[in-house]
Amino acid sequence: MTDYQTFISQINRKLGIDLSLYKEAQMKRRLTSLRNKRGFNDFASYFHALDRDKKLLNEFTDRITINVSEFFRNPKRWDILRDKIIPSLLESRAHLNIWSAACSTGEEPYSVIMMLKEYFPQVSFKLIATDIDENILQKAQNGLYKEQALKEVPDNMKRKYFTYHNNLYKISEHIKKEVSFLKHDLLKDPYPTEIDLIICRNVLIYFTDEAKENIYYRIGKTLTNKGILFVGSTEQIFHPERFNLRLFDTFFYQKI
Repeated sequence: MTDYQTFISQINRKLGIDLSLYKEAQMKRRLTSLRNKRGFNDFASYFHALDRDKKLLNEFTDRITINVSEFFRNPKRWDILRDKIIPSLLESRAHLNIWSAACSTGEEPYSVIMMLKEYFPQVSFKLIATDIDENILQKAQNGLYKEQALKEVPDNMKRKYFTYHNNLYKISEHIKKEVSFLKHDLLKDPYPTEIDLIICRNVLIYFTDEAKENIYYRIGKTLTNKGILFVGSTEQIFHPERFNLRLFDTFFYQKI
């Protein structure tokens, strides 16, 4: 067993995160860079330090979970969500159950809430947002963002749903209270049930093909009839029918 393989086995025992299900070249490169930056020459000594130093461990956890996000990321896709996807869901539902999976620092679920408030104010909904990283979930719950994260937010929505203070934008409390944030590992934890819309973007590209297929299979079981999965711009699903899905629009898949 290599130094790296021993390390990921130790991390799995300590944190319950199975790094063998992530693409090895990408993950090993990312972690080697972080290890070297902290002055360790091998993974054995790095793990020994992680095991004793909470601050180092938190930094490590942040690095292995991909936390790049912004409000209304890829805005043309959000236009499709607003103009086509949500109306199609509402044809057969009065209430929407929504899951923002791997939600990072909260921009994505808060974007959904703002869209619903702005364009579908009459719709009843429940939204859960999950991530594997507790530190990131805390940042999401705090709801504080730099201006760069809001570059796709229309000015009227920025004024309506944020307050600006000390160079940061704070999401309004009445938006924040609509989201339930929970810790969740897509690779091993039970999935919520009877979900009408799952937003899972820009995270599966880091997993092995085997791990991705398992996630898509479980998503297919989690969605309600004609429910929708919204994926990232580099996450096309080949042969979606294997997971009881069909292409509905670019980056949107429907349960069949």
